[in-house]
Amino acid sequence: MVGTGFAVSARDGAARAGRLETGRGAVQTPAFMPVGTAATVKGMLPGAVRETGAEIILGNTYHLMLRPGAERVARLGGLHPFMNWPGPILTDSGGFQVMSLAQLRKLDESGVTFQSHIDGTRHHLTPERSVEIQRLLDADITMVLDECTRWPVEEPEAADSMRLSMRWAARSKEAFAPRAGYGLFGIVQGSVFQALREESAKALVEIGFDGYAIGGLAVGEGWETTEQALDVTVPFLPDDRPRYLMGVGRPEDMVGAVRRGIDMFDCVLPTRSGRTGKAFTRRGEINIRNARHAEDPRPIDEACGCPACRDYGRAYLHHLFKADEMLGPILLTWHNLSYYQDLMRALRDAIGAGRLDAYAAAFAAEQAKGDIEPL
Repeated sequence: MVGTGFAVSARDGAARAGRLETGRGAVQTPAFMPVGTAATVKGMLPGAVRETGAEIILGNTYHLMLRPGAERVARLGGLHPFMNWPGPILTDSGGFQVMSLAQLRKLDESGVTFQSHIDGTRHHLTPERSVEIQRLLDADITMVLDECTRWPVEEPEAADSMRLSMRWAARSKEAFAPRAGYGLFGIVQGSVFQALREESAKALVEIGFDGYAIGGLAVGEGWETTEQALDVTVPFLPDDRPRYLMGVGRPEDMVGAVRRGIDMFDCVLPTRSGRTGKAFTRRGEINIRNARHAEDPRPIDEACGCPACRDYGRAYLHHLFKADEMLGPILLTWHNLSYYQDLMRALRDAIGAGRLDAYAAAFAAEQAKGDIEPL
């Protein structure tokens, strides 16, 4: 098999349950990819990440090219042995981080020149260099270099940005060396403008990729606008390729996106929230720092089998955060990642049973109850 493979096993409306095949194993979809930006999912050992049910994780070209450097990772055998993760890894190309983190950013046709946010050193990232870095990292899924269009933006600027990304996508495809079990994904841009999204999707399909990501969303435009962008984009993407919505990770948003035909997600929300004392439950979010948890012996969520819920009560977790003990963020991160994987599993099961609409309605009703009363 040259590239990666994808097969749909069940459908319910626009939603699909499927299987993404890579050289390092299969990924059941819908899938959530924990973010391991700098070759680590913060606060988690790789085995613990696997125990949550995660089958694929995400790394980042921008961060890893700056530290420790792609060539060094390659000399050490690649990203998988370097971070002790044997399963598939998808690497984001760095376009979003260049927009959000880099200093003195300058774009032109060749690529983007920027100063590192770490030490101020200057770098020039081209589509070809981004693909090369991801090859040195030995990423199972490589993302094309794109410009993540800023928000808010007027349509002419969004059009110029999208078309630059499409030219970069073609160059990324040319630079990518096809190999068995390795894939290259294109990224649809066009901000919130229907005609631009359609043009971008058609351009990428013409080039041809193993999968198609939808980028440039979750940057402040609001979920209703994101939904509209998905509704006008997904119909133009191939049915036999995975669809990846980049950076979207609120549970209710992922449920809505799956109903619109999305297969893959990534987001820092579960890990970042875990570090700041926020946990996701069947009845919405809680802040474990709140005083109401100080004498509550209940687990975060009685339906969850993660170590935080199985072995500890809210009162203890509340104490850990108040005492600034590192175990608190570790346990809440573990719980949040488990919750996200449980959600993906429930979505796959609902699609397979042909009852996704009923599941989504029950999910929304349960979330609306809040967490004040016992679960």
